[in-house]
Amino acid sequence: MPSLQQASYEELHAAFRSGDTMRCLEAARFLDRASSGGLHPLGQLMPHAEAADRRADLLALVEALADHAPYDCRLLELRGSLLLQIGRLDEAIDALTQALSRRPAHLPAMGVLASAYTQAGRFPEAREVLQKIHDLDPGDPSSVSNIAYLTAAMGDMIPALNLYRRAIMQRPDHPQMRLNYSIALLKAGFYQQGWAEHEWRFQLPGHTSLPLSRLLPTLTPGLDLNGKHVLVTQEEGYGDTFMYLRYLPLLARHGARIRVWGADIMADLCARVEGVEAVQFGGETPPYDYHCPFISLPRVFSASETPFGAAVPYISADKGKSARFSALLKKEPSLRVGLVWSGAPRRDQTEAFMLDQRRSMALETLRPLFGLADVSFYSLQKGDAARQLDEGRLRGGPSDGLDTGITDLMPHVETMDDSAALIDNLDVVVSVDTSMVHLAGAMGKTVLLMDRVNPCWRWLTDRQDSPWYPSLTIYRQQRAWDWGDVVSSVRDRLIDEAKRKRS
Repeated sequence: MPSLQQASYEELHAAFRSGDTMRCLEAARFLDRASSGGLHPLGQLMPHAEAADRRADLLALVEALADHAPYDCRLLELRGSLLLQIGRLDEAIDALTQALSRRPAHLPAMGVLASAYTQAGRFPEAREVLQKIHDLDPGDPSSVSNIAYLTAAMGDMIPALNLYRRAIMQRPDHPQMRLNYSIALLKAGFYQQGWAEHEWRFQLPGHTSLPLSRLLPTLTPGLDLNGKHVLVTQEEGYGDTFMYLRYLPLLARHGARIRVWGADIMADLCARVEGVEAVQFGGETPPYDYHCPFISLPRVFSASETPFGAAVPYISADKGKSARFSALLKKEPSLRVGLVWSGAPRRDQTEAFMLDQRRSMALETLRPLFGLADVSFYSLQKGDAARQLDEGRLRGGPSDGLDTGITDLMPHVETMDDSAALIDNLDVVVSVDTSMVHLAGAMGKTVLLMDRVNPCWRWLTDRQDSPWYPSLTIYRQQRAWDWGDVVSSVRDRLIDEAKRKRS
């Protein structure tokens, strides 16, 4: 790259980092004039905008340039990508459709348009775009894999699995394709094969750094774990840890000596799980004979007589902490209901950020629940979404404000052990798909899961119950982004639960 252009790219990045809009636009215009096509210079800023959650800032720059170049396909595509990520889906689809009307066979824009349709729940239109991509490049197995992913999102699991197998026949060594296939297998309930395939994730970055040669093997009659030190590590989110803690008592009964290495927020809770000898967070890697990420434990037990682990409940609250929360709760004999309406957005991770938009809702959406007779609500919400409690109280009188009546004890909650102690005092937990679903389910509490279209594999596709948590009921959207029917069903269930408690 000529030194002047290199300097201008450095200027572009420096200006964006400092928030200097005019310098940024000047550098982008210069680079655009000097370039020979391809990605628009502002596209170079996308990784930083995603990592720093400055998508709105980059969108403003794109729109400033687009005012003077409304037919620039590159700007339209970039605008569409940014609008998709921040959830303005109709505008994203419009921008991408405009771009493709001027450059009809541009595969990157077609891929983003398919993603926008999928995010919006417009699956038939997404399928049409993905089919066009495949027709343009029929030899690319990733196009078949993408159709398989969408087919699974639509709940058509057997056709989806067949499509994945077709793609894998062309690229059997493609780890992301194999991982996506594993998730489809698990979502369809083919657990033993799904867990085996799920180990392909180790071929991708971001998973365990410990040697795979010492990964805990699948249990067989000939495997002797007596006295062996097994290091169980946290690889993914808190919900995964809660879900797979069920296997540790069984592992200990095979003679293993178990050390958990995870987040400090989980330490006290994990230490009370049967069979755990020690809990460590941070520090140097301790000595071990075998290691096993939590999410590999189902594979370890997949061929055993206990593929779903120990019986629920397998997590208990600290009795002292539970008593302290009991003193804080209302003393009336109403049904005590914990509420979670939003997950952690993880704005620096685009895929997770977009998923969170689908699984979360505004507190306002739960308005039909508030005011139910003999029902008391308690917040289990953490993070930015918890501020909606105060925002609701500040929006005016009963006619236009949101009078939730929710008691917020979360300022007293610092660790997951505290969360368990609070949940121990509740009758029901109502939540979107977050770690609180897993924690309450593992404690044996009645859980009402408000679930999205295209759910996580853990909740399957065609049932209201769960093989993982016997006390959980799933209330799933019928239409993407529409929580109305879900909230109505939860309301009816809470009325029934309140009557049951009174009787």
